[in-house]
Amino acid sequence: MLGMICIDVDGTLIGQGNRVRDDVWAALEGARAQGVRLVLCSGRPAFGNALDYARRLDPDGWHVFQNGASIVRADTGESLSTPLPAGVLPELLARARGGGALLEVYTDRTYGFTEADPHGYGPAHAALLGVPYAPRAPEELDGAVVRVQWVVPVAQEQAVLDTPHPGLDLHPSSSPPMPDVSFISATTAGTSKGSAVTRVAQAYGLSLDRVMMVGDAANDVTALRVVGHPVAMGNADEVAREAARYQVGHVDAGGLAEAVALALKL
Repeated sequence: MLGMICIDVDGTLIGQGNRVRDDVWAALEGARAQGVRLVLCSGRPAFGNALDYARRLDPDGWHVFQNGASIVRADTGESLSTPLPAGVLPELLARARGGGALLEVYTDRTYGFTEADPHGYGPAHAALLGVPYAPRAPEELDGAVVRVQWVVPVAQEQAVLDTPHPGLDLHPSSSPPMPDVSFISATTAGTSKGSAVTRVAQAYGLSLDRVMMVGDAANDVTALRVVGHPVAMGNADEVAREAARYQVGHVDAGGLAEAVALALKL
């Protein structure tokens, strides 16, 4: 039996209905009862639905948010954050405002976004995150900024990825409830789900060969590559499948429950 299972949210824990299947919760709760640490490993921030998922998965454990920029304890709120490099944010805000693109800016506990939202993604994304849609300028945020995120049509994803972001790493992802949208996170270079999973395993005294990561998208690849047991969902992108050793069923068919069963046999 493995010691830790890391679980992506969009496309892994939740599918098109933006909910977790009952059989998936049952499998996860069974693994936790046997002593397996369950770690949410998401691009989402540590508030709203993602924090609720983390608290249900492992209420006194560490969880990975914001593609590794935030590592947060579900019970105490203690955070091991990696802020963006100094001077990066003003340039990104100017780029977003000059080009009329939606750029979200995150601290550990809240977020703001630029005024331009040409495709009207803001309200839908707030609903997906499980928070009220409350426009707030990035300059009004309290606390250190740990991540920014471009929210663009899928057709514009490659153009964003091709644009230089000095000092940052980009993590493209998607969500089944918003299938036509690309969410492209930017974190400090070297900060990723893979680096965060490594830190959490160390905190629990576990070697990475006793860790499973279950994911479906490009932003999961760094974590899939560092663990001993990488699992791709049946709906996974090609890049995630290539990084995995195992493949399970589609998220909407309960593939995550299959991964949990595998972890208990290894």
